[in-house]
Amino acid sequence: MSAQPRITFGMIVLNGEPFLRYNLRAIYPFAHQIIVAEGASPRAAHAATPDGHSLDGTLQALYHFKAEEDPDDKLIIVTAEMCGHPNGFWPGEKDEQSRAYAERATGDWLWQIDVDEFYHPADIARVAAFLRQHPDTSCLCFRAYHFWGGFDYLADGGLFWHRQFQGEPWGRYRRVFRWQPGYRYDTHRPPTIVDERGRDLTRRRMRLADAIGVRMYHYYMVFPHQFTGKGAYYQNQPWERERGRLQKNLDLLREVHLGNGLRIMDQYGTQNWLVRFTGQHPQPILDLRADIAAGRVVVEQRRTDDIERLLADPRYARMVQAAQRREYLRAWRNHLIYLIWWRPRARLVQLIREQTPPALVRRLPPAVQRKFIPEHRRRYQEQLARYQRFIRSGETP
Repeated sequence: MSAQPRITFGMIVLNGEPFLRYNLRAIYPFAHQIIVAEGASPRAAHAATPDGHSLDGTLQALYHFKAEEDPDDKLIIVTAEMCGHPNGFWPGEKDEQSRAYAERATGDWLWQIDVDEFYHPADIARVAAFLRQHPDTSCLCFRAYHFWGGFDYLADGGLFWHRQFQGEPWGRYRRVFRWQPGYRYDTHRPPTIVDERGRDLTRRRMRLADAIGVRMYHYYMVFPHQFTGKGAYYQNQPWERERGRLQKNLDLLREVHLGNGLRIMDQYGTQNWLVRFTGQHPQPILDLRADIAAGRVVVEQRRTDDIERLLADPRYARMVQAAQRREYLRAWRNHLIYLIWWRPRARLVQLIREQTPPALVRRLPPAVQRKFIPEHRRRYQEQLARYQRFIRSGETP
């Protein structure tokens, strides 16, 4: 491997403004490639043009960046039409869209990044140095700060400590993956990399960015349009935990108070709350905030007087302290169950799947054969089948 690791940044994006250009500028100096797959999956049709693209000019902004700020020809723009989907929508639930950038990756590492995920530039350099020193890493996972309601507030609580939140203990995100010819991006939820034989490589030698003091800065619910867009998108998913998500987001957008201050998020029955952010934002976010303040970027911002009142209320502080204790105990209980039962079980299941000869699997009853298909891949196959039915029927996704 070369002295400087070759990192391919892969991004899927729909309606990525106002973050897009700031994110691209931030990762550009460290990138071997930046591959952006733009457009909507069928369940995001409400937030897309009739031909499956962003409503806010994201695709045009990508082409402007390519023409004006890409002297080293690092940026590759991919759309569904380029990949054989003439109606403009990506099939499946972000799996095909993620594969579109992975299939074009030529780096030694694949760094998945969302448009609202940022890092301090020094931290990206620190990660690059870590990868150079530990080339056997299969996946690097990050904990995150989750910004909510503005740049000065964080959402925290049980959801963000839950293994099912992002697929790893304590809500860590799988983000950087070892990449070689023959590897394939299997599924988006959770991000999973397999080799040419279909073996899951993601957890082979997983490491944590906590060890080098690096965190992701996730600006996921800063602007009002994120409350409505994400609420409508997740409400369209067939998940019980997201039922009524749009209305819940709208209620929180309207006002936070003692009655809903522990329900900032509520998935998996968790309690989640607001805290004040006292750290330093990455430089690209400081640039964005300066441009908003100067009027160079126009974007609606959420009112914050209700958040300030809530954080100043001593009753809320006591509520948060009690909720923290409950959620922390629950998180540790779930983590111990994971260590004692789920992780050994998952390793055993993976070993059986990898070592059983395909000829033997084909001779098993169909119901048993399905056990040899990982759950995440079964979900993808079901989603793809639904999309194909849409195409055959001629309906709009």
